[in-house]
Amino acid sequence: MSSAQTTFDHDIIRRWADQRGGKPSRVRDAADGGILRLDFGEAEPGLEEISWEEFFEIFDKAKLAFLYQDKTDEGISRFNKFVDRF
Repeated sequence: MSSAQTTFDHDIIRRWADQRGGKPSRVRDAADGGILRLDFGEAEPGLEEISWEEFFEIFDKAKLAFLYQDKTDEGISRFNKFVDRF
């Protein structure tokens, strides 16, 4: 099993999401409007698609990092999480 990696590089995040069909999104009714998600088309209620530009503005302003996994024993992984930079 592959271990998780962390990055805040926009190109790596976008490439990782694009390779898995992920779209930049945020939680629609979040109080601060800044809860980010990657939408893989699984009809998660309450998500709205946003541009990559807006996505990364929120990402940088909140000083987030992207925790992700490339592969599992079964193949390509879509595991990801947005965490505070440390």
